Amino acid sequence: MATTTASSPAGGRKPESRLALVRRARRMNRILAETYPDAHCELDFGTPFQLLVATVLSAQTTDVRVNLTTPQLFAKYPTPEDLAAADPEDVEAILKPTGFFRAKTKSVMGLSAALRDQFKGEVPGRLEDLVKLPGVGRKTANVVLGNAFDVPGITVDTHFGRLARRFAWTTEDDPVKVEQEVGTLIPRKDWTMLSHRLIWHGRRMCHARRPACGVCPLARLCPSFGEGPTDEETARKLVKPGPFS
Repeated sequence: MATTTASSPAGGRKPESRLALVRRARRMNRILAETYPDAHCELDFGTPFQLLVATVLSAQTTDVRVNLTTPQLFAKYPTPEDLAAADPEDVEAILKPTGFFRAKTKSVMGLSAALRDQFKGEVPGRLEDLVKLPGVGRKTANVVLGNAFDVPGITVDTHFGRLARRFAWTTEDDPVKVEQEVGTLIPRKDWTMLSHRLIWHGRRMCHARRPACGVCPLARLCPSFGEGPTDEETARKLVKPGPFS
């Protein structure tokens, strides 16, 4: 049986078999499911098109900011046809609060034109089609597939990648490789919810600089336990409620 090297909760190093890694990862997923039973996409949307645009807009800003911005955008431009034909300066003015608004305007208008011209105004339900749209990569495509089409997908954002490495599920930095490696540990049917759970945990408790280790439900299974405060009182003060970026 092949082995990988993982840190032990005590801070040492010990070999972990592939079977042990799979079992640990799946147990952690079950604990996260119990911890975050309401985990979901924190972008507001009513249609696949709205989710697609909102996800593109969420780059380098918070979901809260996007949710404050999209109602005005969709009220004025409810369909791909409408947005594709919009005045770019008007769209830029609406999107300015989200940051990088010129690039985002180009992306959302470009993907809208592509939907109009190539997909009869409908968002496709296949990853290979989605990633051909302007401004749409695998992360965005998996968000749309998982939350608008119920097609399982792993969304590797900064939180997911950080936690996957912190949990020693992978040592990769490349999001596509992280997606592939984690996908071999967790059943495909759980991929979308796993994404939500890791993102929620990363936003609320397992922070990049000071994770709340002392109150983390995964403490006994996490090889990085101790990167943050381990006493309960200090750790509890680090836990944040939602909503988040």
